[in-house]
Formats: sequence, C-alpha cells, structure tokens
Amino acid sequence: MIARRVASSVVQRQVSYVSPVSPEAARGLVQAVYAQVAQEMRLVVPPALLHSPSPEVLAAYWMFMREPLLPTENVDRATKEAVAAAVSVANICPYCVDMHSVGLYELSSEDDAEAIVADRIAEVGDRRIREAAEWGRTAHQPPASGAVLPFPEADRPELVGVVVGFHYVARMVNVFLSNFLLPPGLAPRARRRLKRGLGWVLQGTLREAREPGRSVELLPPAPLPPEAGWAAGSRHLGAAMARAYAAFDAAGERAVPASVRELVEERLDGWRGEETGLSRQWCERLVARLPEADRAVGRLALLSAFASYQVDEEVVAEFRRHRRADAALVDAVAWASFAAARRIGSWYAPADATGPL
Repeated sequence: MIARRVASSVVQRQVSYVSPVSPEAARGLVQAVYAQVAQEMRLVVPPALLHSPSPEVLAAYWMFMREPLLPTENVDRATKEAVAAAVSVANICPYCVDMHSVGLYELSSEDDAEAIVADRIAEVGDRRIREAAEWGRTAHQPPASGAVLPFPEADRPELVGVVVGFHYVARMVNVFLSNFLLPPGLAPRARRRLKRGLGWVLQGTLREAREPGRSVELLPPAPLPPEAGWAAGSRHLGAAMARAYAAFDAAGERAVPASVRELVEERLDGWRGEETGLSRQWCERLVARLPEADRAVGRLALLSAFASYQVDEEVVAEFRRHRRADAALVDAVAWASFAAARRIGSWYAPADATGPL
C-alpha cells in the first residue's frame, strides 16, 4: 500500500522553474509522446513532464531514454539498469540513482543495487552487473588508446546509448526536479523496504518486452552524425539518435547564442570527464569572455553541461531576465546537457558509420 501511494505521488511531483503541460491538456506531439510514456512507464514520468514546454525536445528526450534502455535486443535490462545507475552516481543525481537502483532491486539483488548506490561497485556480487557498472561509472572519461570495450561489438549501440542517454537525462533532472525520488530522511532499513515495494509495483515496466524503434516516427528523418556512429550497428537506434541529435541541435540554435555554443564546445574540446569541484570560479572566468547580454545563458549552459547539480534559482532567474519563455529555458538546458552527452558518446563511435536514417 505504501509503495503504491509513493509510486502514484511521483506523477504529482513539482517540476521546478517551468509549468509542464498536463496529460489532460496535451495536444499534438506532446500528446503523442505522453501516450507512449504512459503506456510503457504506467504514468507520465516527471522527466517527461519537465520537457513538455518544448515538444520536439520532449520527443528527443523520449528517444534518448526509450530506445537504448527499454528494448532488449542484445543486452538484458538488468545490465542496462546497472549502467544507468552508475552513470547517475557519476552525475551526482540522487533522483536518478534512486530510480534505477529500484529497478535493480527487482532485476538483480538489493545488495548489488545498494553497492552501486554507495559507489562501492567492487562489492557487487554479480560479475556481469559489476562489470557493467564499473564501465558505466567511468564511461564519461575517454578510453585509453587501443582500449578494448568490456562488451561484444553487437552490444555497443545499446550500452553506449544508455550512457549517452543518462548523461543527458541526469543533467536535466538535476536542474528541474527534486534531488530525491524517495524521502531523504528514511532510515536505511525503511529505505530498502520501500525500494522492495516499488520494485514490485514496477516489475511490469521492467520485465515486459518492448518493441524496438517505436518512438522513431515522432521526429522527421535526419543524417546520423559521425559522433553518433556508435548507434549505427542498430537500425532503430541509429534512426532514433539521428533524429534526436537534430532536434537538440535545433533547440540550441533557438535558445543559445552562437557565442555561448562556441564557448561550451571549446570547453568540451579540452574536457576529459573531470569534475569541476564546488567552486564556480571556472565558470565565471569563462562567462566573462562573453558579451554582457549572453552571460546569463552562458552561465546556465556551462553549469548544465559540466556541473548540473550547481544550477540554482539565482542562475535560472538571471536567465529568465533575458529569456522568459519556459520553452527557451528547456531548450537551453537541453542543448547544453546534450552537448556533454554527445561528446561522451563520440569517444565510443567508430569512424565509418554515418548517413541518413
């Protein structure tokens, strides 16, 4: 009963900074995406709600999340949930860590799930889950030259897709949602008990077979860029990523000045996955190079890409003084979050697989 009540309350969770489109008011593309999300997740989950002011970005988010994670062509769902949880730990996203460790309670074991939550992956007992989590935890750091990926080539599209998707999603969640999915004051034993219950409630969404490519037709065809070549080995994943990448690029052109996009890309060129630390001085030094009118969006974009957990009311309010629309805020944060995720994906992309999809 308690687990069902908590699961139901998730859909009521307050989204910060924007007014999401309610499922009852959704029309057009938003309605089409919500219909898929509700059918496959049992409710329109808060990460979908937060994207709703920008319909094309909402569709791109759903492609990013759904196509790598939900269909299990070559890789089982437990392995993917382990990677998603480890990526969430790397992004300091407690909300996402809670969500995907709940999945592992049902699909693997609670002890292994909690070892990933605590960032003690070496203690995971299941070797398959441990190796997947170890890779996911550090996948935002470029592999050494000549390094062999810890999975078969056929698994590349799905596993790299989970890494790319959840480096994007965790950044968006850090900005727009509460820090915690579960009540933070729970004692460890009560927390485990609640996760067990939630895992039981969600078992259908975790174990049901999913049709590959269902979301692809939500957006128009686009060429697969070279940095997304990791997806080329899967027709449906390649098509989804090509279309989603184009939608995120369009969001950046709408909401992020060229000077800011160039600054973020320049910072990404020298980035090797290192954390920024608690100080924002690195950000302020970079922002000072921008025209004064672009500094608020520059600060928001840089923090979203490199330290999303540091985006706060002051950063958003300053952005709002220049760009008031909810869609502009979603577009700007989405583009910056995508830019970082895209760069991570590029480290796992073969150089020979692009084209229209």
